[in-house]
Amino acid sequence: QVQLVESGGGLVQPGVSLTLSCAASGNIFSIDALGWYRQAPGKERELVAAVTSGMITNYGDSVKGRFTISRDNAKNTVSLQMNSLKPEDTAVYYCNARGIYLKDKRTQLPTYHGIDYWGKGTLVTVSS
Repeated sequence: QVQLVESGGGLVQPGVSLTLSCAASGNIFSIDALGWYRQAPGKERELVAAVTSGMITNYGDSVKGRFTISRDNAKNTVSLQMNSLKPEDTAVYYCNARGIYLKDKRTQLPTYHGIDYWGKGTLVTVSS
């Protein structure tokens, strides 16, 4: 019903920039929070950045000052601008949506779904 699709991952050299994008599709009225998480081999999934519908942002300590998250509420998209990439940034990056208002099939009124939706991930590899 709700699908999140990431794009923009790839292989880059340390120190360069890369932008990830995520598009949410479905019968969506609005989304409370959109964010990015990442998981490196052998490590737990961790928060990279998140932004609420009110445009309040939250960043993981390891990316503060380097990454910038933004969203377009009209398009239900979220982007992650990654600057000064480091080898330790290498991971699969997952798009996350938390708290989605979906249009009811019959009434077309928004109904709240306070759960997490995840994309399938996009791989970012930062070579040494």
